[in-house]
Amino acid sequence: MREGILFVISAPSGAGKTSLCKEIIDFFPELRQSVSFTTRSPRLGEQDGVDYFFVSPQEFRRMVAADEFVEWAEVHGNCYGTSRSTLDLWRAQGMDVVLDIDCQGAAQLKNSSTGAVFIFILPPGVEELRRRLTGRNLDTVEVIERRIRNAEGEIREARWYDYLIINDRLELAAGELKGVIMAERCRTNRILPVLRTTFPSLRDT
Repeated sequence: MREGILFVISAPSGAGKTSLCKEIIDFFPELRQSVSFTTRSPRLGEQDGVDYFFVSPQEFRRMVAADEFVEWAEVHGNCYGTSRSTLDLWRAQGMDVVLDIDCQGAAQLKNSSTGAVFIFILPPGVEELRRRLTGRNLDTVEVIERRIRNAEGEIREARWYDYLIINDRLELAAGELKGVIMAERCRTNRILPVLRTTFPSLRDT
């Protein structure tokens, strides 16, 4: 059994990352999606333990001090973090994991030895991004403009990711994301250690 692959997916707000993650989780039933801890308040319809684990700032600081996060970052005034124990357990059991995090958290993982695959989701353009953010009816005009400004900085980080997917049409972008996952599962360095137990002639390779 190989170690589970960690797929780190980042995108500016409004690029469609959440919808794409749902598409691949539905398509790959054995794929796990890590649920982040956050200090922000739940939005309408969000459930604790499903969308996020909602905790107080005091509890979040305690978890940081106890080294319970494999990565954490402050984004738009709120803190987000990924549980180290859950991630390690799933990967040790051979489960592939999707981690939906921002560029700050992804950079922390990039500099560690997780062997993660980094995927950045891009909107087709700034105006389309603004249209999507406005259409969600979740934020004020001021918040939307701040998200647009932040998006420009986040997009500059896209150059160091392993894969870039432009989400112009959801079904096409979802197909590309599925293709990345299937290709990474077939990489020689992931499959060869497993095959050595089945094919004796491969044991010396």
